[in-house]
This record gives sequence, structure tokens and C-alpha cells, in this order.
Amino acid sequence: MRHATVALATLWLGLGLGLAGAQAQALPAAQAEGAPAASAASGEGPTEVVQNAAQGMLGELDKDRDAFRRDPEKVRQLVDKYLLPHFDTQYSATLVLGRHWRAATPEQRKRFVDAFYQSLLNNYGSALVEFTAERLKIYPNKADPDAKLVTVRTEVKRANGDRVAVNYYLRRTPQGWKAWDVVIDGISYVNSYRTDFGEQIEAQGLDAVIKRLESGERPEAIGRQAGRKS
Repeated sequence: MRHATVALATLWLGLGLGLAGAQAQALPAAQAEGAPAASAASGEGPTEVVQNAAQGMLGELDKDRDAFRRDPEKVRQLVDKYLLPHFDTQYSATLVLGRHWRAATPEQRKRFVDAFYQSLLNNYGSALVEFTAERLKIYPNKADPDAKLVTVRTEVKRANGDRVAVNYYLRRTPQGWKAWDVVIDGISYVNSYRTDFGEQIEAQGLDAVIKRLESGERPEAIGRQAGRKS
């Protein structure tokens, strides 16, 4: 399918976007919603949320990229520190699983979120380490100051020099602006995985999909299998 492109964004900013919140999902929903976020404390606008998260992450990487290459756990800590506070993990996860989220037990929800995050991190964490500031351009946001949903437009330069439009969808929450979807060249991360996981859940059940992720199978491999069977 087109998950090589989708993975570009999930790697750079969140390693799974809303589904990456392993730590947040370990909390009760009400407690997670009440956790403080940097964007709320500082009054950051949506563009500043993306800009500051990127600068913080890239600044840490630039200090010692070799250390991050040697230690995957440091990459996870970097994501937890700079990126996860700015993602609406609960909202994005419910959109990706759709009606299957509503039917899932609390244990299944947590296992899915954790397995998806760990699978992306294990398979693609090294690519995150190679991302550099000169490959990213963030455009100013001109949305209505009272808007509840906004799009932050960015452009990412691939290793081959091609430029890709990467747009982040954010919504206003009591804890500040939080991202819930990313669209690359017109392809929505949430919609893509909702289609692919939905087909496999229909065929095999949610537990089977979770076990495949827990075994280390790449999420886009599950999507390709769904495409072959459709």
C-alpha cells in the first residue's frame, strides 16, 4: 500500500501519533486528560506546538546521535519527553479502531496501543535518529484564533531530495493544542490504518491483530496483507 509514506510522519512526530501513548494509556482516561501539557502551561499556539516539539527533539539528537543509534531506549525516552505530551492519544486511537474500539475491552485497548507503539519504535526508531532540522520546513498558521480544529502545514525533504507535504491536524483541548492525525501527500494516517486494521480485525479478530503486533510484525505488513485479501 502506501505505508512507507505514512511511516515517515509517524516516525518524525510521534511514532504512531495517537496510538503511541503507551504511558498515557496506562493512566485512567480522566487522569490522562488532566495531566499537564507544555502547550497549556506556555499558551503555545498550534504552530508553536509543532515547532517547539521538533526543535526540542532535534536539539537532543544533535548532541550525540551516535548514543541514540546505540541505545533504542534513549529514542523512546526522547519521544516520550518531547512528542507524546502534544498528542491526543485517546482521540486518535478511537478513530483508528473505529467501532472496534467501542467493542474492545479496556485491556484490549491498552494492549493494542502499547503493541502498536512498540512495533513502530522497534522497526523504525533508527530512521528517527537520522532526521535533521534542515529537512523540515514549518509554514505559519493563519487559522482563526478561536478555531477548535487547525491544520499546521509542513514540508519534509526526503533523503533523495524530493519534498513531501506533511500536514498535522490539531485540536484544542483543556491541556492545550494536541495533534490527532497527520496527512502526507493527501493520505491520512488515521484513515489508512483504520482501513487496514479494520479489514484484519474483521477477518481475524482484534486479539489476533494485537498478537501480530506484539510479535514484532510491522504494522504496514498487516496492511499489505489486508490489501491482498480485499
